[in-house]
Amino acid sequence: MNSREMLNLIDLVDTIHRDRRIDKEIIFSGIEAGIVAAVRKRAVDFRTGVEEPVVEVHIDRKSGEITGTRDGVALAPAEIDGRIIAQSAKQVISHKINEAVCDALYEEYRPKIDQLISGEVVKNDRGTTIIALPQPGGGGMRGEKDKIEAILPRGEKIPGEMYHLKTMVRALVVDVKKDTTRVKVIVSRTRPLLVQRLFEQEIPDIADGIVEIKGVAREPGHRTKIAVYSSDQRVDCVGACIGVRGSRIKNITEELNERIDVVPWDPDMQIYIPNALKPAEVEEVILCTMLGRAVVLVRQEDRSLAIGRKGQNVRLASKLCGWDIEIMTRDELEGMLEKALAGYAEIDGINSELADRLVGEGFLSFDDLSIIEPIDLMQMGDLTQEQAEAIIAQVEERAEEEERNATARPGPDDNSNDNGNDNDRDSDNDNDDAEEEEK
Repeated sequence: MNSREMLNLIDLVDTIHRDRRIDKEIIFSGIEAGIVAAVRKRAVDFRTGVEEPVVEVHIDRKSGEITGTRDGVALAPAEIDGRIIAQSAKQVISHKINEAVCDALYEEYRPKIDQLISGEVVKNDRGTTIIALPQPGGGGMRGEKDKIEAILPRGEKIPGEMYHLKTMVRALVVDVKKDTTRVKVIVSRTRPLLVQRLFEQEIPDIADGIVEIKGVAREPGHRTKIAVYSSDQRVDCVGACIGVRGSRIKNITEELNERIDVVPWDPDMQIYIPNALKPAEVEEVILCTMLGRAVVLVRQEDRSLAIGRKGQNVRLASKLCGWDIEIMTRDELEGMLEKALAGYAEIDGINSELADRLVGEGFLSFDDLSIIEPIDLMQMGDLTQEQAEAIIAQVEERAEEEERNATARPGPDDNSNDNGNDNDRDSDNDNDDAEEEEK
């Protein structure tokens, strides 16, 4: 190998390193492996099929000089030169380079999980949308095999959203996978974290750390509730996110095509839960810590608004606050208390004092009480384990009986509070009117 060929080899390595951003050592190792394979192929004894046992090749990293041995004997220059070796080495070199490109892209995109990326829609195939991403790092041109495409699965799409070819889309990276030749970036448009990242990009006060996002609850394509907070009492954290006449939040709502409620976060659930249920007005919040339930009392005229269309408002508020929120009027609560006390009076082992404690902790039905742990019931009623288990067995039987009766005799006058499912469908139109006014 003459000096000119050596320099050409060094130039080739430099070009690959610069254009594809692959470590030079990986390139040199790939070329060495390719030459070793070529030498071994030429050295096969076709009569016996036995290859030379040991072939070693080394490329000087500075000069480009190639040296090698076969069974400890130096290879002749003719054995490591020429088109035959170049062609034989090409496949192995290409494979090594592709592996290196794949590894480099994987390492570049793996840290982007839970971050926003944007790209151009290039294909829609059986519910899956393919998004072409810009080449990372702004480096040189890459080949066809180096292209990065994000996959937006059907289940990660916003319901009803259309993705037209050549339109730009922002999405959240949820996973990065690698095989021997490709890197696959899985993205989502439905995760609550997507809304948080959009706020971080679009709202200056959040980007600057003045306002902090404390939680997000979302039903994609319909509605989102996001809780914000600022340690600086002078800052109106909600106003900072919404802007004058919605100017700051407008881009986000239009991009997601869903209503976004920005609510002030508070460590006190007596304050936070009413905030989360806005625009409805709350009269009182009763926290039942053993059940993780919050009984929220509202006026009759606010009940439908608090529950929301098909239970959406209370459902999102529950997710946001981490409590099972149950909406009812004061009259409904009193009715449930009376019913619970009357029912518990029929259970052997529950006296009036224990019944009062149970309803005070939010156990307002046999179904509620059926999930209590024996140890908790023992402590509340000063009972033995045998007594507690006997009470729970009776309660479970009564709960199952009530469920069978409810299944056998469904009716439109069912007054159970399911936070906005079947019994509240007749209030959907009222909710729409009230919510439209809030907009």
